[in-house]
Amino acid sequence: MVRASKQQFLTTKTRPVAVDLFAGAGGFSLGIEQAGFDVLVAVERDPIHACTYAFNFPLTRVLAADVSQISGNDIREAATCAAQSWDGRIDLVFGGPPCQGFSIVGKRSLDDERNNLVFHFHRLVTELNPSYFVMENVPGMAIGQYKLWCAQLKTQFEQAGYQVQVQILNAADFGVPQRRRRLFFLGSQQGVTPVSLPNPNNTFVTVKDAIADLPDIEEFPELLFTDEVLLSDRQFWELQQKASDYVKLLRGEISSTDFSYRRLWNPQLLTSSMRTQHTANSIERFAAMLPNQRESISHLRRLDLNGLSHTLCAGTGAERGSYTSPRPIHPTRSRVISVREAARLHSFPDWFRFHQTKWHGFRQVGNAVPPLLAHAIGRQVVAALQINSMVPAALLNLGNTQLLRLRSTEATSYWMGKNSIIS
Repeated sequence: MVRASKQQFLTTKTRPVAVDLFAGAGGFSLGIEQAGFDVLVAVERDPIHACTYAFNFPLTRVLAADVSQISGNDIREAATCAAQSWDGRIDLVFGGPPCQGFSIVGKRSLDDERNNLVFHFHRLVTELNPSYFVMENVPGMAIGQYKLWCAQLKTQFEQAGYQVQVQILNAADFGVPQRRRRLFFLGSQQGVTPVSLPNPNNTFVTVKDAIADLPDIEEFPELLFTDEVLLSDRQFWELQQKASDYVKLLRGEISSTDFSYRRLWNPQLLTSSMRTQHTANSIERFAAMLPNQRESISHLRRLDLNGLSHTLCAGTGAERGSYTSPRPIHPTRSRVISVREAARLHSFPDWFRFHQTKWHGFRQVGNAVPPLLAHAIGRQVVAALQINSMVPAALLNLGNTQLLRLRSTEATSYWMGKNSIIS
């Protein structure tokens, strides 16, 4: 096996090309890569999220920038830097503009400036002229007073030469152990094979399937201070024995339609698992909770081992008060779940790592499009493109773990000067 260059993609002649406009930590990108795409460029404003993305996607050119401040030419120049031989075509532009302005959770406002980001998505689609685009948002964008926004956006895409399908999909219908309904815009350029959003595959995965194999993090004192621990041979063997087919899929142990680059990682290293310290009173209250019950003081809900997780939320960034996301109570233990357990409920593979702090880590999971759902959408586009994507022969080293430990000011400094192509 050959190791791919950290600087450039090697396979863009045989794999379709995509651009992620609101990348976050990379859930949408991962699913699109798993479908067979090379994601040449990812744009992400938050420097912490951009660092996490760069760690997990060492070949993608990351632009730590505000989408409203960049142009299609900026992205094309970055794509040229990312690929050895790129013919200039972009097959897919995708992304999930921040949705808090449309969300039924919290305040909803027509004047929320974040609502305008969907129109910057439209602007960059028209400038980049891809064959297809996919935009994700909350279902609230299509109801009540926001119906006009939704209709206006659809009309603008149609005027730009795209056939557009708008539909709500539930991640639980695509093998994700979480109820998560999201609105998707899927556009096909006039003259190309039109694409439809995927039909449910009716694969039902439970919370137990997702996390029952993981060791109890309370057994590891070091996880009070770090987010990683090397499992003993015995602990690793027990994890393997308990693993469901879903977990084996996430750990790359069974065959699948996964066409992503293979990452080099240590399966025996448990990551993104920093413990939360609870008071004795909280532990006592959590212990008395029933499945799906909401705790009266913390308002946290206990997961049902044999059911689906409720929607994992992200909380808010520093610009919106730094509110912590509501973290579910573990189905059998008297604590909230870890970031790794949340990632399992979101269909992230175990090699994928998040910022070491629980606050950033949960934000990164909660904001992401579940990779398995993104994969199902991406496969629809690949089929329309009539490209037989192959699993790349290259093995990728993940990035420097220091990228996962930076504070916001440090992450900002890290990106200064890296995106000099932006005017």
